[in-house]
Amino acid sequence: MKQLINKLINKETITYIIFGVLTTVVNYAVYYLFYRFTSIDPIVYNVVAWIAAVVFAFVTNKLFVFESKSFAPEVLLSEFVTFIGARLLSLLFETGFLALTVKVFLMNELVAKVIAAVFVVIFNYFASKFLIFRKKDK
Repeated sequence: MKQLINKLINKETITYIIFGVLTTVVNYAVYYLFYRFTSIDPIVYNVVAWIAAVVFAFVTNKLFVFESKSFAPEVLLSEFVTFIGARLLSLLFETGFLALTVKVFLMNELVAKVIAAVFVVIFNYFASKFLIFRKKDK
């Protein structure tokens, strides 16, 4: 059990959690600024906030969490496109999960959102670690 805990709690996991929290802050800060200072549709600024958070997450995951060192255009483009694709999948999952649990099964919305967030964080971590920023054999 101690080995499993030591394997799970490492620099990568801790930085992933820290930057995940900061990504959420970016999302909410951008959302709030649009809410507070504009009169445009909330759906529009929610999308803008999501994009800002995903870009922030990409940069911090690449540089600080998974330490992907290559900035070759083909590597950077591949990582970015795959990252966006994975985040879109997790957004679709979360939206579908909320629709199913809240609208069909009448689950409490906040409980459903927390459950969905747990799955999304796990999915995003493994997608980033094993698909997007995987260490290439030399």
